[in-house]
This record gives sequence, structure tokens and C-alpha cells, in this order.
Amino acid sequence: MNKESMENLTRQLLVELGEDPGREGLRRTPERVADAWSFLTRGYQQDVHSVVQSAIFEVEANHMVIVKDIEIYSLCEHHLLPFFGRCHIGYIPKGRVFGVSKLARVADIFARRLQLQERLTNQIARVMMDALGPEGVGVVIEARHLCMMMRGVEKQNSCMVTSAMLGSFHDSIATRNEFLQLVGHEARGV
Repeated sequence: MNKESMENLTRQLLVELGEDPGREGLRRTPERVADAWSFLTRGYQQDVHSVVQSAIFEVEANHMVIVKDIEIYSLCEHHLLPFFGRCHIGYIPKGRVFGVSKLARVADIFARRLQLQERLTNQIARVMMDALGPEGVGVVIEARHLCMMMRGVEKQNSCMVTSAMLGSFHDSIATRNEFLQLVGHEARGV
């Protein structure tokens, strides 16, 4: 990202909104906005495959592994407004597991891009499946979208839930139900 260009665009936006970018409270806003956008979209600068490959461990394990309540923050690609919530990831390994923090890192890399929640959910599940070759993977995301809460229909208590089930999580009702029960399949306050 070209920081100077982003600062100039922000100044222009402030003018278009009817503001004076030279007034005291807005003088440094273009710089702060450029820094914020760089941070909020840092997933574009990260290589998920190098993160994943550095944290795969050989282990004799075939039981369900779950990390739940991973906080995610993203930006809706339609309105550039935030959505935020919780991601739950589960998988059944076949001799290989991820370092636990890498599951959260994978979710964060994809969330820190302009996104659709549906795509984000699938991207996380697909990387897990491709990198580990587990028996199955399940991902559930529960999120609140400011594009729906602050504008448009203005539904303050709405929560979108998406899921991606691959392998045994897709094929076996028992496996899918166990995962959903363990992560709490009903949307909770996020």
C-alpha cells in the first residue's frame, strides 16, 4: 500500500464529506487512516502457506481437536464496514496436527482482507484440509456486520452464522453433530 497515496485519498474524502482536513482534529487523520487500513488489511501481506507449514507436527492422534471462540475482525467487501465475531475450528487428524496458535493465525490472515463471511469460512476450512490432510474439518463463524447494523436495515441484534464442513464433518452426521454440540451451534452474543 502506498501510504502517501492513501493519505491524499483520505484528505480528498474529507473534503467531499464537507470537512476541512486542515482543522485541528483532522490534521493527522489522513496519516492515522492510512496506518489503520494497513493494519486492518495486513492479511494481504501474509502468506498463509508459510505460516501453516512451519507448525505441522507428526502425532499419533485421531480424536477431534477444536479451538473455539477465536475472535475475528474483518471488513465487508461490499461497504468497507467491519464485521466481527467468533470462529470455531475443529478437525480430526490423521497423524499430523497444527500448533494450536496457528489455527487462530490462519483465521486472522484471511479475516484481515476485504471479505465475505461465507468465503472466509471456506478459506479457513480449505487451508486446514489441504495442509494437514485430516479425516475432516469443520469451521463455524458467528459474526455481527456493521453494514447491517449501522445502515440499511439497521438490525442491531442480527448475527450471521456460516459453516464449512469437509471430509468426515460433511459425510458423517455423528461427527458433524459432535462438533456443533461442542462449539455450541446456536449463535451466542458476540
